[in-house]
Amino acid sequence: MAFDSLYEYIDTLESIGKLHRVKTEVDTNLEIAEIMRRMMYSGNSPAILFENVKGYDIPVLGNAFGTMDLLKTALNLSDFREIGKRITDLTKLKIPSNLFDKLKMLPRLSELGEYAPKYVESGAVTEIIEKEKANLYSLPILKSFPDDAGKFITFGLTITKHPETGIRNIGVYRIQIVNEKKAIMHWQTHKRGAQHYEIMKEYCKPIETAIVIGTDPSTIFSGIAPVPEGMDKFFFSGIVRKKGVKLVKCKTVDLEIPANSEIVLEGYVDPNEMRIEGPFGDHTGFYTPPDPYPTFNLTCMMRRKNPIYLTTVVGKPVLEDAYIGKVIEQSFLPLIQMFQPEVTDFSMPASGWFQGLAIISIKKRYPGQAKKVMLGLWGMGQLSLTKIFVVVDHDINVHDINEVIWAITTKSDPKRDILIIDNTPTDTLDPASPILNLGSKMGIDATTKTREEGFMRDIQKPVQVDNDTKILVDKKWIHYGFHN
Repeated sequence: MAFDSLYEYIDTLESIGKLHRVKTEVDTNLEIAEIMRRMMYSGNSPAILFENVKGYDIPVLGNAFGTMDLLKTALNLSDFREIGKRITDLTKLKIPSNLFDKLKMLPRLSELGEYAPKYVESGAVTEIIEKEKANLYSLPILKSFPDDAGKFITFGLTITKHPETGIRNIGVYRIQIVNEKKAIMHWQTHKRGAQHYEIMKEYCKPIETAIVIGTDPSTIFSGIAPVPEGMDKFFFSGIVRKKGVKLVKCKTVDLEIPANSEIVLEGYVDPNEMRIEGPFGDHTGFYTPPDPYPTFNLTCMMRRKNPIYLTTVVGKPVLEDAYIGKVIEQSFLPLIQMFQPEVTDFSMPASGWFQGLAIISIKKRYPGQAKKVMLGLWGMGQLSLTKIFVVVDHDINVHDINEVIWAITTKSDPKRDILIIDNTPTDTLDPASPILNLGSKMGIDATTKTREEGFMRDIQKPVQVDNDTKILVDKKWIHYGFHN
């Protein structure tokens, strides 16, 4: 079942015993964030609904997607690769040349139509509309770490339109609160929201922006996912849900937002109003230092009569963002395979904060193929920011770090198999890059080498148990007296 709202998702979590309600009074200043982190670090946190938030009448929902089981429930999927498969199937559609084939294709076209957004006049989010009275201080926004510069919206879906194509984007960028009407938009230079902003900056105009806090889980996931360039993210949400999102028009900006959202902030980001943002305790496990970013100006707030404030906390891995990242990793494998068909699996370990390290297994057929894959992936969207690639053979489990380390140490020679590329784009949050947004990449070829690649020795045979002995021990195992 595709959820139409955050409320529906919460009700389902409660019915299956995966929601914990905290009725004790809690503070948005550090306390809630510490509770959420402790639960996430325990390894099996339920979603947590803080019902008694000091100074506010709006409850706070945290850790809503903090396990793979929660995400399977949220997205109504058991295999996240199905998302990527749906996208790749779209790319294979061909325009039929005769009437018979066109008639056969009608059900498929009808299905695509179901994915498209649906426009409605009103929804739950339009129950309360505030313009002059709109106030950022009315929301239970968290301060997460003691040295953070203030309170930050951490799970807002920032919606903008490409100024020339009109294609909508949804991105998740942290937003530092300045006062009741102003905040600082931390969209990094490589992100699409920042690209839209830069285009409008050339015209010396602000960019209209809407920030959605809490909506249906598929749209939330779509805001985080690195969807292919040119695809409207609300359409992508429809692909994930297999059902179009209902959208309503904003009241003060020319944008559309999900009708069943909890809270929406409308406004504009002004390129002529820069402020120092940060520091902020980020998902690298370090405070990102202060840096100038443009100002968001609030013009309107829409919300439900009884909204829920959705939030997340970041910090040293592994926290909630790690699980969302694993879903992205799995769901986009079919897309990677479209461009790099030799890829058999793909992993971005959570401890590498996803942009730090990726491990790729390939079915190797020719010399130099591992480096070809590395260079190809560094040219793909957000993967261009990945610092380290490790390429292994197809029989290595990329999700087992011990197998990966074994492959690196037995199949790679540092001089021959390490590729260093200097002066390349890096993640803005990378605490090690020598210059902000610019650094180096490393590729490690941990595949079996050929003579053409300079390996002049005989390839050593891997040790394996013979089948007869394996069968014998399997049959007698219970008689050895070991516990299963």
